[in-house]
Amino acid sequence: MALREQWAETAMGVVVLALAAGFLTYSLSVGGVHMKRGDYEISAKFGEAGSLAPGAAVAVAGVKVGTVSEITLEPKTYLAVAKLSIDPTVKLPADSTAKITSDGILGGAHISIAPGASLEDLKPGGQIENTQGAVDLFGLIGSVIRPQGGGDAAPAAAAPAPATQPAESY
Repeated sequence: MALREQWAETAMGVVVLALAAGFLTYSLSVGGVHMKRGDYEISAKFGEAGSLAPGAAVAVAGVKVGTVSEITLEPKTYLAVAKLSIDPTVKLPADSTAKITSDGILGGAHISIAPGASLEDLKPGGQIENTQGAVDLFGLIGSVIRPQGGGDAAPAAAAPAPATQPAESY
C-alpha cells in the first residue's frame, strides 16, 4: 500500500511540474519581452521613465505595434533610454513623438507614439527625438494635498478694515 502512495505522489509531482513549465512557456511567449524575428529596433530617451518596464506595450493610436525590449540609464546625461521593438509592417515617420502614459491610476505604463508628418521613416537603429517622460501622479496629488508654499504655516491675520466715519447729516 505504501508503494502505491509513493507512485501517486510522484505522478502528482510530475503533473505539477508539467503545468508549471507550461505556464512559464506561455507567459514568456505572451509577454513579448524578447524581440520577435523580423522586428526592427529604435530607441527613445526620456527624462523620467516612471514605471515603464521591459515588455510594456508600444502603441500607435491605441493599437499595439511593438514592445519595450530594454531600458537603460545613459551615464552622461542621466536619461532613461528605452529600446523599442517595432513590427516591421509599421513605418513610423522620422518626426514622431513618443510619450510614456499610464494604463490607469495603479496600472503599469506603456509608450504611446504619435506619428509625425515627415516623409522620411525612422530607420532600424534610429531614435525618436521628440519625447515626453512619465508624469508622477502620486507626486502631483501630494502637491495638491500638501502645498509646499514659502509662507508661514498659519495664514496671516487679515488686516483690519479701515474705520468708516459716520456720514454727516445736513
